[in-house]
Amino acid sequence: MIARSAAEIAVMVGSAVPDSMSGVRIQGVSIDSRTLRPGNLYVPIVGQRFNGHDFAGAAIAQGAAAVLWNRREPNPPSGTPVILVDDTTQALQRLAASYRRQLQVRVIGVTGSNGKTSTKDILAALLGVKYKTHKTAGNLNNHLGVPLTLLALEEDAEYAVVEMGMSDLGEIRFLSSIAKPDMAVITNVTEVHLGDLRTRERIMQAKLEIAEGLQAGDLLVYHGDNDRLRRRIAGMNLPCAVASFGESGGNDYTAEDIRVEKEGVTFRVKGRRYRLPVLGKHQALNALAAIACAERAGLADEEIREGLARVKLTGMRAERIEAGRLTIVNDAYKSNPSSVRGALDLLYTLQPYRRKIAVLGEMAELGEESARLHREIGQALDPLQLDYVFVIGEGARPMMEAARTNFPPGRAVFCSDREELLEGLKLVAADGALILVKGSRKLELERVVEAIRDWAAVTLP
Repeated sequence: MIARSAAEIAVMVGSAVPDSMSGVRIQGVSIDSRTLRPGNLYVPIVGQRFNGHDFAGAAIAQGAAAVLWNRREPNPPSGTPVILVDDTTQALQRLAASYRRQLQVRVIGVTGSNGKTSTKDILAALLGVKYKTHKTAGNLNNHLGVPLTLLALEEDAEYAVVEMGMSDLGEIRFLSSIAKPDMAVITNVTEVHLGDLRTRERIMQAKLEIAEGLQAGDLLVYHGDNDRLRRRIAGMNLPCAVASFGESGGNDYTAEDIRVEKEGVTFRVKGRRYRLPVLGKHQALNALAAIACAERAGLADEEIREGLARVKLTGMRAERIEAGRLTIVNDAYKSNPSSVRGALDLLYTLQPYRRKIAVLGEMAELGEESARLHREIGQALDPLQLDYVFVIGEGARPMMEAARTNFPPGRAVFCSDREELLEGLKLVAADGALILVKGSRKLELERVVEAIRDWAAVTLP
């Protein structure tokens, strides 16, 4: 993590250096007084419903060595070095950009509609075999998360895998201007963010911003099965190297003979078979993007195999949970049409199970196309491969209406809340059942996962 004198920090954020900073050392940065560690710089963030300046006293009590302070805020603390800035969020970002420029680390930026976090996790595991590697914690991928990720880097870090998210045009361009990636990955471009950006073309434009700062000698890796994305990249005349990945034969990295197993997935690339201990066919494609970057970083085939064996994904992403005699696939972090189809494909593929149950929550951020996209998922649900479907979330009613046209009475159930969903699952869960739980973050379906796991451990030991 960043370790500088308070005076150096002041210069890095463009502030004056008061006399009170003489001899004060900073180690690490925190924007949360509850998790701040002694020696950290406390950065109070101002949001719509909170003002971090109100918690400066608590941060100092926790051991903050210095505090950034918006010069328009009254009553700056006394007795602790205060660095005055015009905007604390902008100062945090400026500090991260300055620190990144001082390091020798190579940065790989990862964006896309789906698979960002999984690809980040896989790539970090590969690079970690050979290099000192840091990655974005969880999904801290926004205007605060990316700066905090960079400021957490050790001075001797060799690679950083930085996830970048967005909800509007210009955001990834801005994050890239801070992180200065040497390689960039676009996992895919789908309907996510239609509610914010309205068209698929604007979504693609936003994702492609990650490539704008790449130079000769850098690398862009992208999902080449998307013809529109392929054409857009071909027309950009980029100075960097470009590599595509996917299932179609025209890609530089093509996954062939993909086999989904209970404990993971195997696939062939360029005649070599790899094994990834993660559930889902789509994870093989995420691994392709990671392998492309790893080869660029100089990893040999045996090092890539070792890295794949080490992969552990961030929670609630195709996470397999054994609960008594039930198996739960917890994929409850987010949901959109393409990721739901991938999760259902996984559910259909896994064998053998006495009963298969899909719990599908509302898909968020789909804008005016929400009803149609939910309906299409409902129409695609296969009653020959699913015993029961439970749907939750008011926006998902079109999905249930479409599903009920295909499923026998009582096998497609709409639930108004998590409690009703849990009781419904208890009625149909059986020994040897496989339950997929997939939904947008706002539904907090991990609570249902936890409850059904605890229930099964007692009822079906």
